[in-house]
Amino acid sequence: MATSPVNFDRISLFLICLGVCLSQCEDIRHSLDDDLLLPYTKSHGPSHSHRHVRDCQPISNGNVTHENWAASRHSNSPVVESKIFISDISDDSGFQKWVSGHITVVHDPLRTVSVLEPGTPGGCEQNYRKLVELTAKTRKCLVAQNGGYFNTITGQCLGNVVSDGKLVRNSGGIQNAQFGIRKDGTLVFGYLSEDDVLDQVNPFVQLISGVVWLLRAGEIYINESIQAECDKTQETGTFQSFVDVLSARTAVGHDAEGRLILFHVDGQTKIRGMNLRQVAKFLKEQGVINAINLDGGGSATYILNGSLASYPSDHCQDPMWRCPRAVSTVLCVHERLCQPEDCSGHGRCVDGQCVCQQGWRGPGCANLTCQPPECGEHGICTENGCACDAGWMGVNCSRECAAGFYGDGCNQTCTCTNGGLCDPVHGHCICPAGFRGDSCEQECPIGFYGLNCEQLCQCHDMCLCDTVTGNCNATFQEVRNISLHKADHCLVTEMWREWRKEEETRTTRPYLSEQSWLVVCTLLATSLLASLTSNLIQTCRKCKARRQRQEYSYVPLGEINGAAERGRGQRTKPGKGLFQQEDSESQDSS
Repeated sequence: MATSPVNFDRISLFLICLGVCLSQCEDIRHSLDDDLLLPYTKSHGPSHSHRHVRDCQPISNGNVTHENWAASRHSNSPVVESKIFISDISDDSGFQKWVSGHITVVHDPLRTVSVLEPGTPGGCEQNYRKLVELTAKTRKCLVAQNGGYFNTITGQCLGNVVSDGKLVRNSGGIQNAQFGIRKDGTLVFGYLSEDDVLDQVNPFVQLISGVVWLLRAGEIYINESIQAECDKTQETGTFQSFVDVLSARTAVGHDAEGRLILFHVDGQTKIRGMNLRQVAKFLKEQGVINAINLDGGGSATYILNGSLASYPSDHCQDPMWRCPRAVSTVLCVHERLCQPEDCSGHGRCVDGQCVCQQGWRGPGCANLTCQPPECGEHGICTENGCACDAGWMGVNCSRECAAGFYGDGCNQTCTCTNGGLCDPVHGHCICPAGFRGDSCEQECPIGFYGLNCEQLCQCHDMCLCDTVTGNCNATFQEVRNISLHKADHCLVTEMWREWRKEEETRTTRPYLSEQSWLVVCTLLATSLLASLTSNLIQTCRKCKARRQRQEYSYVPLGEINGAAERGRGQRTKPGKGLFQQEDSESQDSS
């Protein structure tokens, strides 16, 4: 970066002295709030409307109250380049002074810059105030400097604060100069309405509020900022003093390539440092396009590679220096982060690039390798490729299971028999006409036919029908597992019907043919044989029952009683048997 021309011997001497002063000590002492540089005495900024800002700015800017610029994304460049600068400045009296500080170039702001809450996430809610060095260690910041303003009494974070995509604080539209980075990498500088801050189409991932818009579109914009940001305090001169006083300062801006520029200058209020007009002029000379002022005064701390680089800690009680002061938010430059940082849970972050797990793709590993159209109507995308619905197979789930298989992955075997079709999803058998059962293993029962054997045969005289078509021309030989009685009845009826037909046509055919008589005789013989067999079975059963009864002697009870009486030469009374208790008692009594 270019610096103002200076005498080389003076620079060498200054750097030697500065190197001695930057020696480290373990005991870092805190400065009291004895070097405050506050733009307003009671609040952070004016509460006037966003329209007020548009009305008071130059007509050339129209209704636009902020500037957008695409951030650079040089992934192959170093994360950050920081240099010490030494420059001479002249005060209003023309007296030249030497100032030193740091100017830092950030090549990939979206992935390397974060707004940090003091100490830890949630620090603003707890009203923490921490040293920049301590806050920087929580994110291993390569470069860090104090960021937005805070209430020096309560410690409350002031202005709008968005940290790594989280809205920490909403100022409700207070009009101070702001710097932010949106999700798509756009750098934003200027004044924002509350709607701008809360936009969810392209939300802010980092946002911080400063005071005074230093450079706008490459031109110094301080006077316009004073008019836009100053409220009633303009009459007191407090805000004007804040702009014009020499002090330590920090600022943030960008160049034409979209690289973020961090600025820091050492100093002590009213003694050394820069006023805001000098800061704006210096940044313009460095090619900065847009820039805003951040917190300054005795809190302008700069951390380089994790170490304090702005205050010589072992000399901070010298009147020329001030110890670091506990502050609020911090602007941090760190190693490249992935977006999102955890690579959507499907990868790991390596130097700002997500290395996706198998089955995932995209900058943030948020997309599956396969996409829904690739899996067709019968599959869904997973990290292992297309997961097919049951009954479907193939890379794109476009083929049904092969015949005889079903289920997930088509790895289950069907059990259908007799020509049954297997449902490729559940394996259910779709039976052909004439069969039923889980595996189509059963023929239709007698009297039924058709699909699922749900149709009732309509044949006369209980004759059988074809189990497939229901045709009533079925013959006895074609029927299995049928009762003999039912078959006989049907066959005899059919035989009688055929004989009657022959009789009716006797005039043309006076007698039956030899073949007809053979059929009739066969049927009659079969019927007679069946009847004979049935009669023989019944006769055998009767003979068996008769033999069982003959094994016993049957004598009427009356004859037995009478024989007993005659055996004793006595006369039996009518109606009494051998065992008459009344007669015995009467004889004993006589």
